[in-house]
Amino acid sequence: MKLLPPPAFFFASCAVFRRVAGFSPITGFLRAARVQALRAGAALLLAATALPVLAALPVERIKLPPGFHIEVLSDAVPSARAMALSPKGILYIGSLDGHVYALELQNGRVTARHVIASGLETPAGVAWRDGTLYVSAVSKILRFDAIDAHLNDPPKPVVVTDSLPTETHHGWKFIAFGPDGKLYMPQGAPCNVCLKDRDRFGMIGRMDPDGSHYEVVARGIRNTVGFAWHPVTHELWFTDNGRDLMGDDVPDDKLNRAPRAGMDFGFPYCHGGDTPDPEFGKDHPCSAFTPPVVKLGAHVAAIGMRFYSGSMFPAAYRNNIFIAEHGSWNRSKKVGYRVVRVITNPDGSSTRQEVFAEGWLQPGESVWGRPADVQPMPDGSLLISDDYAGAVYRVTYSAPQP
Repeated sequence: MKLLPPPAFFFASCAVFRRVAGFSPITGFLRAARVQALRAGAALLLAATALPVLAALPVERIKLPPGFHIEVLSDAVPSARAMALSPKGILYIGSLDGHVYALELQNGRVTARHVIASGLETPAGVAWRDGTLYVSAVSKILRFDAIDAHLNDPPKPVVVTDSLPTETHHGWKFIAFGPDGKLYMPQGAPCNVCLKDRDRFGMIGRMDPDGSHYEVVARGIRNTVGFAWHPVTHELWFTDNGRDLMGDDVPDDKLNRAPRAGMDFGFPYCHGGDTPDPEFGKDHPCSAFTPPVVKLGAHVAAIGMRFYSGSMFPAAYRNNIFIAEHGSWNRSKKVGYRVVRVITNPDGSSTRQEVFAEGWLQPGESVWGRPADVQPMPDGSLLISDDYAGAVYRVTYSAPQP
């Protein structure tokens, strides 16, 4: 049995209490109360003498292609969502429970854990640029200046903008800086399906780092929670979640490509590229909108995505896309709960997808994890965040021995 002294024991005991007592960081607004109960239990454990770790995340259940290996990087990041990396090897992680975390990394291991902020409104998105961490908080974009040097005494956040919509339905945001130096952010539809101002909802926007020159980049997007730019063409690609309540198998989630600004991807008139909306689709044929590069499947909840440009994985993986499928919430038979790989040409042609990592959804439809984001690392490994298990995993590769 491994004994962990504080502070490492504190974080491990959080994970123990979560699993033993039955608390799990599920998405939704009940999460905050459950996390508070978790903390209370962890405090009681910490007050006691060092105890053995009683449980661990069952990563041995995750199936990967031959040669790939997965391990838990950290299970002390409750409600972990989007990730961003600074050049100093500090991994910043947003959440749905009000916290922003920082993990100091060295040689593929966590050397220190920090809470950068707490009490924020659903700070799911994080982006690092020029020494500053940007954080989304529904209607606000905040920034933490010189953050790498102040992990133990983080500065008060500066408000970059507070003019984004206040609606919380699809209101939490993935954010990222594009190759043009602008900060990109989505605004999901505040509903399952509805017709709102298409310059304010169901779109992707961008602005300068100081919050100025805000403009719409793409419209007709129900809810994107992940986007990235192709390493060669520098064109924007993004996932989009399809609407609910049209059945188990329609419409598809989508992977889209936006080689220029001003494109329209159909919401709320058309879903999945080929499914007219029964209420709003009349007089708006799907052929009038930009089709997806690939249809990802209905209700898989495709969210975080990144292009892989590392050298650790086999050469065939170069410039492929990894997508975190968070998993269905109301389908009669669960789907998703995995990471998929999309192989495509830079122009979106000859596209196919295949399962890369699965096993968070078990036989009998029990679930022990939900992938939320993916983050390629400078050493070529791939990180996967999991907001259900409150964890970050690290995937590595070594050629199988003959």
